[in-house]
Amino acid sequence: MTNPLLTAWNTPFELPPFADIKDAHFAAGFEKALATARAELTAITENPDAPTFSNTIEALELMGEDMHKVLSPFYTLAGVDSTPAREELQREFSPKLAAWGSEVMMNRALFARVEALWKDRETLGLNPEQLRVLELHRRGFVRAGAQLEGADYERLKEVKERLAVLGTQFTQNLLADERGWFMELAEDDLEGLPDFVIATAKSAAEEKDIDGHVVTLSRSLIVPFLQFSPRRDLREKAYLAWTARGANGGETDNRDIATETLALREERAHLLGYPDFAAYKLETEMAKTPQAVRELLLQVWEPAKAQADLDAEKLTKMMHADGVNGDLEAWDWRYYSEKRRAAEHDLEETALKPYLQLDNMIDAAFDCAHRLFGLQAKPLDVDLHHPDARAWEITRNGKHIAVFIGDYFARGGKRSGAWCSALRAQQKLGGDIRPHVINVCNFAKPAAGQPALLSYDDARTLFHEFGHALHQMLSDVTYETISGTSVARDFVELPSQLFEHWLEVPEVLQKHALHAETGEAMPQDLLDKMLAAATYDQGFATVEYVASALVDLEFHNGPAPADPMAKQAKVLADLGMPHAIRMRHATPHFAHVFAGDGYSSAYYSYMWSEVMDADAFAAFEEAGGAFDPDTAQRLEDHILSTGGSREADVLYTEFRGRLPGVEALLKGRGLDKVA
Repeated sequence: MTNPLLTAWNTPFELPPFADIKDAHFAAGFEKALATARAELTAITENPDAPTFSNTIEALELMGEDMHKVLSPFYTLAGVDSTPAREELQREFSPKLAAWGSEVMMNRALFARVEALWKDRETLGLNPEQLRVLELHRRGFVRAGAQLEGADYERLKEVKERLAVLGTQFTQNLLADERGWFMELAEDDLEGLPDFVIATAKSAAEEKDIDGHVVTLSRSLIVPFLQFSPRRDLREKAYLAWTARGANGGETDNRDIATETLALREERAHLLGYPDFAAYKLETEMAKTPQAVRELLLQVWEPAKAQADLDAEKLTKMMHADGVNGDLEAWDWRYYSEKRRAAEHDLEETALKPYLQLDNMIDAAFDCAHRLFGLQAKPLDVDLHHPDARAWEITRNGKHIAVFIGDYFARGGKRSGAWCSALRAQQKLGGDIRPHVINVCNFAKPAAGQPALLSYDDARTLFHEFGHALHQMLSDVTYETISGTSVARDFVELPSQLFEHWLEVPEVLQKHALHAETGEAMPQDLLDKMLAAATYDQGFATVEYVASALVDLEFHNGPAPADPMAKQAKVLADLGMPHAIRMRHATPHFAHVFAGDGYSSAYYSYMWSEVMDADAFAAFEEAGGAFDPDTAQRLEDHILSTGGSREADVLYTEFRGRLPGVEALLKGRGLDKVA
């Protein structure tokens, strides 16, 4: 049987031939591709010629193409449509991939070639991009442990493999808890719920072959249920299930995994000569030190907590007026906050949703990209990984730029959250390789024949992920190591969070926020109310986020906690966490931090980037408007096209002329005037 993963892809734009790929192809494809990669590695390390940038660094850049062809479609499928077979393959692949990573990055012969080039870098005649790529490769080898010897060398390999296994298990446990829980609703339980929530609950029931309505742990369903259900008992039941993910006991409990993960990360840092994991992780970020992160977060925490405390008093009075005594609880906040928004801003989400159709919001994102960067999107009829997914060719002045794929609806096998990834990254070393970029979201799927309606938060998520996609699609570098979103973690969220601002531009909404039934544009008074309420409840949103970021930081700054749940409780108590607000991501379901190393000790990065995105959008406003062409060109030239070709602070300064302060962020969140 021919394995489509190991053949040339004669598909449009060389997209993965998903229609031909079966789960049975992955294991054999992986082993064959791994053998090929090992042969490529041997060819580099045993090359009798003296090391050159071409025969060492560029050879490394081109190594592993077959591995990518196998793993890119596999991890796409594993994330968006997980099955027991794919989960088993993940468990099989994760330690092997960690071992392969060590085989490359802790290879003494290979490091010796890289080190020789680094020592001679001034005489090699490298251009700035090549010098940056050499620097990053050399730094990567050092941070991976290539300089270690003996027992330390072997132990670090073991630690990395075990961490890979734990990250996979954490993810799969979380997905199992999310997939396994649902709450059936009787007819009486639907009272007070808007039609869109009832329709979503019915659609969720149909997916589970249940006749009726259910609430699941999908954010796009459970959040509006918590906003609108007058049944406090059901809100409590749903909320407690949502926040108990990964902490239900049994095989899917993640608490022991978190404990072991933190201990192994600390050991890894010590083996590499760092005092703790935060010091190791932050060394290559813009923040550089745990203290810099803590200072930023606490600058924002104080006004956010003050606002949240004021809001909690108002919500408690509303609850007591309803005849509900006692304290405001976490499952009450969204319900009474929605009531308060309706009263104070004369604005209800039910009035907004008909104007925020998914297809129109996609068109709005494309329209903004066209006005800013000259990009155009044309639908493609190609085989994709799931029937719900769709694709577009992105062009500029008739030239192919990228393929963009959107997979927007929640489903049982899709991991929660939203993300952007590249099935293929931009680079020029192996030819003019243009990227294949995918945005994945978890919006509620409508009933057959009905339009998909988004909340305002959903629409922001769509714009956010498309901002990441722009970073990938507009990349214009030679080497994949620095392509697209291959930048510092606390810089990577700048393009995504910056693009969210265009959703709030009145002319964008006037053009694209059209009523699902009448086709009429959003009335000016509703538009004004929506924009006026843009910073509503930011005390709550900021507190739940900053609490999560500070817990993450304290987990990794200093000795690893023997009991992470006790450490979490202490950090929150020391902060004075408001009673009715919980962390956005409690430890047992904090996938950003425990599903892998990506955001570990770096969950703060969204806020670090927000300092820049608020300031960057201000650059457009100062220049005369959201679509100022000169500012857009600078943004592309210095940030979106450059990837990681220079340090993040250099890139931002080239765009803006300076680095920003926290003031624009506080103003953007409406927290600058909190007493």
